[in-house]
Order: sequence, then structure tokens, then C-alpha cells
Amino acid sequence: MKLAIGLVSAITDYLHRDDSLPIPQLRRLGLIYSSYRFIVSLFFMLMVYINARTDSSPLLPSFLQQTVLSFYVLLSLILLGLFCVVTKKLRRQLAFGLVLDVIILSLLLYTAGAPDLQLTMLYMVVVAASFMLLHGSQALIITLLAIIFVIYQQFFYAIANSMSLANLGDALLMSASFLAVGILSWSISQRLVQLEKVAASHAKEVERLNVINQEVITQMVNGVIVIDKERIVLANLSAHQLLSVSLSAPVPAPHIFIDTKDERNNHHTALLSNFQDQLSKQHAQLFKACLSVAVGQSRTFTYDLPAVANVSVFDKLRVQITPLKDDSKLIILEDLRREQAGAQQLKLASLGQLTASIAHEIRNPLAAISQASQLLMEDITETDVLDDHQTIEMDGNHELYKMIFAQTKRVNRIIEDILKLSRQQKAQQQTIVLAEWLPIFLENYFQGHDVFLRVKTNPTISFDTHQLEQVLINLINNGLRHSSYAHPHAYVEIEVYCADNDVIIDTLDAGTGVSAEELPHLFNPFFTTDQSGTGLGLYLSQAFCEANQARLLYVPEHDKTCFRLIAPAVNADTHLSTVESDVDKDVL
Repeated sequence: MKLAIGLVSAITDYLHRDDSLPIPQLRRLGLIYSSYRFIVSLFFMLMVYINARTDSSPLLPSFLQQTVLSFYVLLSLILLGLFCVVTKKLRRQLAFGLVLDVIILSLLLYTAGAPDLQLTMLYMVVVAASFMLLHGSQALIITLLAIIFVIYQQFFYAIANSMSLANLGDALLMSASFLAVGILSWSISQRLVQLEKVAASHAKEVERLNVINQEVITQMVNGVIVIDKERIVLANLSAHQLLSVSLSAPVPAPHIFIDTKDERNNHHTALLSNFQDQLSKQHAQLFKACLSVAVGQSRTFTYDLPAVANVSVFDKLRVQITPLKDDSKLIILEDLRREQAGAQQLKLASLGQLTASIAHEIRNPLAAISQASQLLMEDITETDVLDDHQTIEMDGNHELYKMIFAQTKRVNRIIEDILKLSRQQKAQQQTIVLAEWLPIFLENYFQGHDVFLRVKTNPTISFDTHQLEQVLINLINNGLRHSSYAHPHAYVEIEVYCADNDVIIDTLDAGTGVSAEELPHLFNPFFTTDQSGTGLGLYLSQAFCEANQARLLYVPEHDKTCFRLIAPAVNADTHLSTVESDVDKDVL
């Protein structure tokens, strides 16, 4: 009896730290136990009839046994059905079922007349299940109820059998076993609960880290693609942009949230499937090259992007293929324009250092030479002609002085361009409505020249107005000059239109164009095909465009000589929405 009291107090101490199983696991275990109860009730019913037949007794089981077992089978079936259908108040259903088990087992033990090993084992299953499925206080009540029934029955039998207490010790030992099993079951259940919480915490942490990783991958400048067994399982936004692959899969509206994980997975799978289809069509060479790399091997190569419709951009990507541990492949796409931009900054820095010495060491003596040549030419014009021989000699000297003066002007122009490049400041971008700004610009700088403007849309860009003026002045002057070499009537056309999210400004002329040998050096500093040029106009124009997040390209596929400026489109102000979309203007 002291042992039983000690066990009860130990359980009571544990109850203060009671934790319950989560609902999904509770439902799963409760369903298993309800099925077990129904099977045990059928087994009891079957064994009673089998025992009655094997004892050669013509009598059926007693009325009490029949009633108890029939009631038990019926209630077990009802509880199993309710547990499958009803998802609320699961612990109440379990508590009712476990109390029913204790009562039925006690009635069966009463009909047996003495402690039975089979019934004792079933009692222990009920006690263990109560401590695993219910709160500690509920489980303790069920355990004490089982102990009371067992001890009361044996005490009742002892009184009925003339105070024979032979089985009372077995009943007490059985009760102590109930408490021991309860403590052990409760300890195991609490350990399971803690493990479940740790697993849930780890799952949340893994999910959080996965979200962070996805966000990091999405924000990466480099494109990231993962291929597993010829199937793309990951592709970030930069990969779509670098390869010009559109997100054509249905995307939910901003106010619509994807609640279920299955819907999110289906949407993600649709995006990846669409990306793989477009990649295999538009970049078949790249896709085959990635698939051809053997498992466990790495490879790095340069991939030339094909020309996109309406925007002939020949960019290059560095493709790095790295094997992963699960035999999948990690593909990193790096835009080589960033390296070119870095080289551009180094060139600018070098030129900036050079201009400091140029300004002081060259311009001062150059000004002296220029002034001296001008004075000599003035002296020749003022000198009287003495004879024919002296006149011829003076005319020759006059031509040499003019040549010196012209060359000093050219050197001075080169120095001014270099100083302009070194002094360029951060672009002060402003919103420019090209349909309104370009006619005013042409009127101010090219009045009297044949420059024809065609604005096919009403685009708006963000650009430094002074730098945009410098870019267009360089391009239009180049076009007029080279067009005059090929035709007596020099003219330049400017076409403005939109392509996807970009605004395109094409400067067209009827010149001979740029040869394939000259194309790689076209935007290099001091490279020129014109003897009178400095070789810095296109270089400066490209630097100004890059400072405004724009690009300046030469389009060799065009029928005419075409220099294309590509700038990101900006949403126009509301007051511009009424401007007509097609504008044809000729600036003469």
C-alpha cells in the first residue's frame, strides 16, 4: 500500500510539467487505439463462444457476459466511427473510451472471479494509452479508477468467501503495476512530445532558412540554375532576365495569396517547366552544353547571347557549371558587361590621372605654338609682295603656318575631350519625355541640317539632360559627316520606339558603316576611322550612357548605319496620357 501511495505522489509531481501531443499525432494514435479496441471486443466475443463450445457445455455464455460484450462491441464501433468523422474534442472521445475500457475489463474480471493474466495485460494497455493520449490528470483518474475496481472486487470476493484474502495480495501487486506502467508510459509520452517539439522547431528553422536562401538567390545579380537529371529544379529571376526568358506562367494577383503548400508547389513547378521549355527553344546550344557535362565534372565557358527581336544586343555570359553532392548541377550565369564596366572605370581612372599632367604640361606650350602660328600668318598677309619668287615662297610658308595652326586646334580639341571625360560627375537624372524634348533639342543644335525625327510612341526615360545632349550631338555629327562622304546630300534619321520595357533611340545615316574588323574597337578611346576625329566621341557617349543605366550599341544587321541607345522606360506622368501615340516630325 505504501508503494502505491509513493507511486501516486510521484505521478502527481510529474503532472505539473504535463505536455500534450500535437493534434495530428494525437489523432493518428487515437485512431490506432480505437481500431485496437474494436478488434479486442470482437476477439472477446469470439473467445467466449469458443470456450463455451470446447467445454462441452450446452449452455451459452451467461447473460451478463453476452450483454457486456455486445455493448462493448457496439460502443467500440461507434467510437471508431466518431473518431474518423469528428475532428474536434478528440481528448473527450478518448477519455470516454478509456473509461469504458476500464469498466468493461472490470466486469469481465468480476465474472472471472480471480485476477487473470490476460485481463491484467489489457488493463496495462489501457493505463499506458491513457498516459500517452490524455492529460496527466485525466490519465491518473483512469488509472486510480482501474485500481479501485480491481481492489474492490478482490475485497468483495474475500468477504463473500469467508474472509479468504489469498488473492488480495495479487490485486495489490496488479495495482502497483498499473502505476508503474503509467509512470513509464507518461515518461515516454513526454519524451515523444519534446522530440516532436524539437522536430517542429527544426522544421520551422529549416523553412525560415529556406525562405532566406530563396530571397538571397532571387536578389543575386548572377543567374542561378540547378539541373537535376535533365530537369530544371531552380532558376532565379536574374537567370530569366539574362536569358530574356519571360515569366509567362500564371502569376497570382498581388491581393491574392496562395495559402496551401500544394498550390505554391504547383505554381513553382509551372514556372520551372515554362522556363525549361523556353530555354530549350531559345538557348538550345546552352542547354545542351549544360546537359553534356558529365556527372561530377565542372566546366566554365563563354556563351554568346543571340540577338533579340527589335533589339540586336550581342552580349556574352560566363557560364560556370559546378557539380553538387546529389549529382545535380549548379549553373552560374555571369554578365560580362559588369567586367567591362569595371574595365571602363579603370580606364576612366587612368585618364583622370593623365589629364592633370596634360592640362599643365601640354596646353600652355600648345597655346604658345597656336598663337605664334597665327602671328606668322598675320605677318605674311601684311607684308608687301616684292617679286614673284618671294610671293611663291610666302604662299608656301602661309600654308605651313595654317597646317600648324589646324593641328594645334585638333590637339586642343583632344585635350578638351579628355578633360571633359575626367571631370564628368555623377549623372543628375531627370524624367525626359522624348516626344517633347527631342524637337526642342534638334531646333537648338541642328537647325538648318537635315535631321528627321520619327517618334512612334510616347516614351519617357530617366537621363541626365546634359549628358544626353552630348551623346546625341556626337552621334548626329558623326552621322552627318559620314553620310556626306557617301552622298552629296547628308542627312540623319532618328527613330524612337519601345521594345519590352526599354526605350530605343536609333540614329541612322546613309554612310558606309563600320567594317567587321573595326567593330571590336569601335568604342575604345582614341580609335577613329576619320583623320579629323579624336577617337573619343563614341567612347564618351558610351560612358555617359552607362552612367545613366543605359546602353549604346552599333547594330550591324540594320540596312543603314545604326547606333542604338537603349534606356529603361519610365512611367510617364498622368498629364502625358492624352498625347497621341504616333508622332511624325521632320526637323529641317
